[in-house]
Order: sequence, then structure tokens, then C-alpha cells
Amino acid sequence: MSAPTFANAPEVFGKPISDPAQVPAPLEQEVRKIYARSPLYGQRFPLHTEPLQWSCFREIPALSKKEIVARGHQAFFADYAAIERGLQEKKFEYESTGGTTQSPMTVIMEDGWWNAQTARAYLASPILRSYVGRPYRKCVLAPVGCSSNLCPYEDHPFPHRYFDGVVYLNLSSDPFAFPEAEWDRIVLELQATQPEVLEGEPVYLSLLARAAQKRGVKVPSLKAVILTYGKASTQHGRRIAEVFPAAQVDLYGSTEAGYLFVGEAFKDNSQVIDANAFIELVPWRAELPDVFQIYVTTRDREAMPLLRYHTGDIVQRCATGYRLLGREGNLYFRADGSLVSPTDIDAALPQDFACWHYSLVQTSETRWDFHYVADQTADHAKVEAAVAAMLGGGARVNAFRRRFIAPAASGKFALLKPLAK
Repeated sequence: MSAPTFANAPEVFGKPISDPAQVPAPLEQEVRKIYARSPLYGQRFPLHTEPLQWSCFREIPALSKKEIVARGHQAFFADYAAIERGLQEKKFEYESTGGTTQSPMTVIMEDGWWNAQTARAYLASPILRSYVGRPYRKCVLAPVGCSSNLCPYEDHPFPHRYFDGVVYLNLSSDPFAFPEAEWDRIVLELQATQPEVLEGEPVYLSLLARAAQKRGVKVPSLKAVILTYGKASTQHGRRIAEVFPAAQVDLYGSTEAGYLFVGEAFKDNSQVIDANAFIELVPWRAELPDVFQIYVTTRDREAMPLLRYHTGDIVQRCATGYRLLGREGNLYFRADGSLVSPTDIDAALPQDFACWHYSLVQTSETRWDFHYVADQTADHAKVEAAVAAMLGGGARVNAFRRRFIAPAASGKFALLKPLAK
């Protein structure tokens, strides 16, 4: 049986082996370490001791978030009492994530894992690698409790939200609900910190750009902006760049799997962070040969290692790397089977259109609402015609300028919301 396709660089798998049916040593070693560390996998699919063949690797059932929630995080550990002691002794950390299932999932991670895999992600980026191993200042603006467990859960004053050069600017989620006094505080702390790196969820950072622009504030120290935690549109990127003119990095990952892809924002050149995970490319639809689901196998993780984890994300292979299209449920298919992603919406919008955030929502088979937040009302007829032409199939689009666009129950924003199938 032929080998699956992986997004990783070929050298990650070592030298070519004589038997093409055999799994390369680096991957087989990781699989066996995961089996040894977590009883969950042996219960799901017993593994033989002979050299691992691709035919057997493919038989290992993919792991879904739904299954993790159903089984409970305790299923990953032979003796969960030891993990509870480790949590008390700060040897382990825990985080809760909602994501696409809308059901909370507890993630256990060994102390220092988040920082280590973040450093490996930075090393994989030409823009960010210079920050590894040296002191620098960073500000983060994203949903509370978004990544690892360092985001604050209490209303701490400014000095107490400064950890190892990182300032967590947010004290609550949903940036559209922030009063002006809250933006005053956030912008003031940004000025006081003078960070080299600004990291955040794209909607949050777009609204931060609006707040800074309104107050006439600039941050000349800024060298890099990291867009993460959610899918960025080019509208977000442009608004952020107008106020914070720095290199933009697209950093993709999840609380449970860590950081997986990194690249320049909007350049379609994201690459796998090879030191963090093996990324298996799983064919999705026959008519889309360069579009894939991904199965993630984490590397060198002790607590809750993931093996062939189906993230629910869709990626597209491009000439320069990969484009993260978004969650499977947030993509739309035209009647002819062609795909619509947020990238297509960005390309369809008129050149003179500008907003801080938008969301295209399907309300019936051919009806769509285009909600956007902006300081001026756009030419709705022009926007509606452009988006409808992109959707095709006789689509009718109504544009609405909004003061806010609410996030989902999970706290995440979606640029494209097709009807559930």
C-alpha cells in the first residue's frame, strides 16, 4: 500500500528506506511513544510489535474532538490520580476549549509544553525566529483563556498581567462589547509596553487598530503582528497594517494540538512546524485534488498526545506552501461542486470597500446576508452585486452595516456561515 501524503518537509522522515511499505522510523517511533504514554490508543486499536507498515498505520482510527469529549480527558491516562497530583504541584497545566463542537474539552499539558512548542513555531518563521532565546516585549489581545492557561481569568491590574515580557491586554471576551473606557485602558497599556510583537485574534486586533487610530496612537516599536486564534480576512489585515505597519504572520494551531502551520499572512506560503507535529493530508473531495483534511500526530508530547487527530480544518496546497481555508463546517459549495472560502469573499469585495470585520451568512438556499462593521456605510448595491456574482447560482445578497457582530457560543468569529448540512 502506498504511503499517505504528508505536509511535512521530506527530510523530517529521515533517509529513504528500502521497503516503501514500511513507515519511516521517526514517525513509527512517535506512534509507539504515544501508545506507551497513553492507554487510550491501545484500547481503540491494538498495535503489533513488528515493524509498522503503512497498511497498519492507515487502520489506526482517526481521533475526533467529539470522541475526546465523550471519553473524557481522563481516558488518556493510566493513573489520573497522578495527573491530579501533578496539577497541584504545577507539573501539569490544564485548559478548556470549546471549538467546533461547542462542548467544553479539557486539555492537559505538561508544564513548559506550550512555551516549548511556541518557541519551535517561532523558529520555523523567518520573521519570528529572531525573538527566540532573547528578551523581547509582546502584547496579546485575544479571547480570555484562549491559549495555554496564561491568559488571565481575573481582573488583575496592569503590572500583574506582565509575564516574562508578555502583557495580556484583555480582561473579558467579545471585543465588540468593550466600552470606550476599556479601549482607553488597552491602548494605554499598549503604549506603555512598547512591544516588538503584537499577537491576537484578527477581529480583536482589527478593533484595536480602530481604537488606536481614533486616539491618534502609534506604536513605533512594533516589528511583527501575529494573526492567530481565528481566521483572518484581508480586511482585517489591511486595517491592522494601516495603524500598525509591521510584518504580519499567520500562525495556526489549536489549544489541544499546539501550533501546526506558520507563514506570512495572506501569502499562501504557510509551512508545517515540523518539530511540533506530523501533518497527514487526507483527500477530501475528488474534484478538489489540492484541498485536504488534516490528521495531526503531535511530537514529543507527554500529556494527552494526539495520534491521527482529525482537527476539522481544511487546507489547500499552493505553489508556495499551504493556505488554511478554515473549518470544514464554515466552507460553502456551489451547485457545480466548486468551493467558496473566505479567500473568495475577500477577492470579490470592491477595491474601495473597507471594514473592521464582516460575516457572510446564508439564510436560505439562495439568500445571503452580508454583515459588516465599518465607520462609513458602503455602496450596498455594489457590494451585494459583487458578492452575489462570486457565489453564483442565482444568489441574492443583502448588505447590512452593523455596530457589532456577535461571536459564536465558543467565543470565535466566522467570516462565512453557510447553512448546516
